[in-house]
Amino acid sequence: MAQRPDFSLPYSMVTPRSVYLNRRRWLASLLAAPAAAAAAQRLDNVRKTGYGKSEALTPYEAVTTYNNFYEFGASKEDPARNARNFRTRPWTVRVDGEALKPRTFDLDEVLKLAPLEERIYRFRCVEGWSMVIPWIGFPLAEILKQVEPKSTARFVAFETFFDQRQMPQSAWSGIPFPYVEGLRMDEAMHPLAILSVGLYGEVLPNQNGAPLRLVVPWKYGFKSIKSIVRIRLVKNQPPTTWNLANPREYGFYSNVNPDVDHPRWSQKKERRIGEFFKRDTLLFNGYGNEVAALYAGMDLRRDY
Repeated sequence: MAQRPDFSLPYSMVTPRSVYLNRRRWLASLLAAPAAAAAAQRLDNVRKTGYGKSEALTPYEAVTTYNNFYEFGASKEDPARNARNFRTRPWTVRVDGEALKPRTFDLDEVLKLAPLEERIYRFRCVEGWSMVIPWIGFPLAEILKQVEPKSTARFVAFETFFDQRQMPQSAWSGIPFPYVEGLRMDEAMHPLAILSVGLYGEVLPNQNGAPLRLVVPWKYGFKSIKSIVRIRLVKNQPPTTWNLANPREYGFYSNVNPDVDHPRWSQKKERRIGEFFKRDTLLFNGYGNEVAALYAGMDLRRDY
């Protein structure tokens, strides 16, 4: 059995004064942030796995008010303000493509596919900030197995919900919609890749990707597509939103790799939200023991 990575990491560098002052302003904004769209709804019968339990959790208020969700605006504070009236019921997810039994799932059917588990995962943004979040969900593989993938299915393509009437802020976000993402089939079937329906014991807030989102902890956060409405099994590598918008900066794989700099900044350090110091970025976000074998023989600088 693979050994879990060491979650105890040393502090490495003092945050510059300008960043510190910006953080103070951000923390102050949390006090004025609007409440979630509706009263938080608890999720019952969630199994505590203990995965990542040695990590210090990022505060709920930060997780739910500091987000990238470009359909609701390009600033981190925009989604919590603008997603309050986003309608997440009724909700269906179509799973089709290279499958023997393509199917449309109602959200209630999705929730019954597998037991819900809490997994504490690191979440690393390509911009250099990170969080530790207790996600609630189940392996993505569980929904894929339901449609019986054909041998020709080599990749999995995802598409998010998009309705400009509910998401008028998307017009100024600068990326194409609907948001699309993709994984290789073996990545999608890996047990660390989950479909999340909640966090902190509660149903996902709208701004965090309600009602159903992907979480792939060894990749940068933009790979974890939110508010999914379609999953397609495909033969060829699918397009992905940020690769379409800027292929020089965002590759298909987007694995966390501190040795491959973003063209505009280094990826060697990260700042955990709520901390004053930067820490070293870990290869595969620290999940190398579990996922490195997926990329054996690949050039991780070229296939970034």
